Amino acid sequence: MPTTAPTAVPAAAPSAPTGPRDGRPDGRPVLGVLLATVGGAAVAVQSRVNGSLADHVGSGYLAAVVSFGSGLVLLGLALLVSRRARAGMRRVGGALRAGRLRPWQALGGAAGGFFVATQGLTVGALGVATFIVAFVTGQSVGSVVVDRLGLGPGGVRLVTFPRAVGPVLTVVAVAVAVSGGLGSPSALGLAVLPLLAGVGSAWQQAVNGHVRAAADDVLAATLVNFLVGTVVLAVALGVSVLAEGLPHGTFPANPLLYVGGLIGIAFIALSAAIVHRIGVLLLSLGMIAGQIVAALVLDLVTPGATPPGVATFVGAALTLVGVAVPLLAERRGGRLAR
Repeated sequence: MPTTAPTAVPAAAPSAPTGPRDGRPDGRPVLGVLLATVGGAAVAVQSRVNGSLADHVGSGYLAAVVSFGSGLVLLGLALLVSRRARAGMRRVGGALRAGRLRPWQALGGAAGGFFVATQGLTVGALGVATFIVAFVTGQSVGSVVVDRLGLGPGGVRLVTFPRAVGPVLTVVAVAVAVSGGLGSPSALGLAVLPLLAGVGSAWQQAVNGHVRAAADDVLAATLVNFLVGTVVLAVALGVSVLAEGLPHGTFPANPLLYVGGLIGIAFIALSAAIVHRIGVLLLSLGMIAGQIVAALVLDLVTPGATPPGVATFVGAALTLVGVAVPLLAERRGGRLAR
């Protein structure tokens, strides 16, 4: 931007980005939440794909490495043909050296790797229902904390009443949706892992936004996420092999069970692109809504799956209300973190 431009800028221009013009509602939060909902639906599909892959190969760690590793390979190939992405990676390195991007802000991929590994490690013992309750609880509460601490690129977003109601109603809604399928009490201790994965997911979305801002490129930010996650998962797989031996499963022939990495690329890129516009809380609530709706659709169309009951549909509807409450407040009052 030219430094000689201030004399040509109208006096009202500085206030334009902070809110809607001419009294009209700002549609950007709505679009951002809709995109987050699409991302959440992708996560639901990815969870089913990676869970099936883990069953075949006999190791949640190995399935996670395949998922993240395949995504890393695809991103590496994209980096070779994208001059903008290569420039973005150089900007990330420069930002790290200059201190504009702190090292811990580049480690969001570790939380993503932990989430993928947790699916394979705990779903068998907990059941999908308990896993979802624990993960959504951690994600919802973690999003409020992350926004309040200002860890995301959008800065501090205060905990107003609508922003508090949204996560609470979402957790209740998911609990209602899965009320008939909770796991045994003896296995509930494992629920701390998906709970922590949910908190980590909120943190991951925030720090990936910083990497995206430093890189000025979504592809570069996504590559950093997958590089970190793959390294962490490879170390975890190595430790598990040393402790338990090689997995006894086989790699399936169905190519659809290997698309988890591609889905992850789309999800991480989407999150990094919109988190600075809508904040971590609205991003997470949109994702949760997408996960619930996609889960309903998958259960309805997948052969052999148990059809969802009335409680599941009620819970899904409450989830959408939980997303709508803070979203409507944001549209009426502008950015809630001001």
